[in-house]
Amino acid sequence: MARICAITGKRPTTGSRINRKGQSKKSGGIGTHVTKATTRKFRPNVQRIKVRLPSGQVKRMWVSVKAIKAGLVEKA
Repeated sequence: MARICAITGKRPTTGSRINRKGQSKKSGGIGTHVTKATTRKFRPNVQRIKVRLPSGQVKRMWVSVKAIKAGLVEKA
């Protein structure tokens, strides 16, 4: 199952890990240069918790910690 927040819709996004080589200009070199850029994933902090729905029903769902801290969900 994809780890997507049921409340905020947060999902993993992609980015890059950039490798640089060389001595910085600040340290007396000619500057750093990008040697490689590999892809990576930024995964949201998603926890599986019991949530009380507005209808009173209790359900387990994936919720981001940011939503829990903000009080967007009522824990059961």
